[in-house]
Amino acid sequence: MTQYGFYFDSSRCTGCKTCDLACKDYNDLGSSVTFRRVYDVEGGTWNAGTDGTWTSTAMVYHVSNACNHCDNPVCAAACPQDAYVKEEATGFVHNDPSKCIGCGTCVEACPYGAPRLGDGNVAVKCHGCAARVEEGSAPVCVEACPLRCLEFGEIGQLRAKYGNSADIASLPDSSVTSPNLVVKSNDAAESAEAPSAWVANELEVA
Repeated sequence: MTQYGFYFDSSRCTGCKTCDLACKDYNDLGSSVTFRRVYDVEGGTWNAGTDGTWTSTAMVYHVSNACNHCDNPVCAAACPQDAYVKEEATGFVHNDPSKCIGCGTCVEACPYGAPRLGDGNVAVKCHGCAARVEEGSAPVCVEACPLRCLEFGEIGQLRAKYGNSADIASLPDSSVTSPNLVVKSNDAAESAEAPSAWVANELEVA
């Protein structure tokens, strides 16, 4: 089975959200649903010096995330209707809207927030731009990024090129679902496991 995945370079991302908007436009999504989301992560503290001065460790960075078409898709395991399937040809995790009863179990189960309840209370999610991939093109979010923060390809090749890390503050521990994702961190994110790190645009991405 071929397994496709994404590489995300957080050190290049400016949080412009072009990837998010391109995805919404391509999939004709309404204002309440988005397949790719950009998290604005902020944090830091103030530290008192012995000379009476104060210094700040304030930081901010951005994380673009969508469905990671996981090796262990908990959305599929949780669905009582067997509406999810992991495709052999691509490794993409697809859902069948005709089987969905709108219970939202998949929405609650996915730690990445990939499935969303759309029109008619039917679960929808990123499909990896499967039609574009079949034609030899990259997903629209990848091609839209002006900073080239995103790359798409066979996950083994991406890991050979960029490493195996899929962890960065604002995303869940990768051991939960084994996502097909590689993340390059940045200097700000290296200390972001501190309790001060938080998602500043939570209402936007919720």
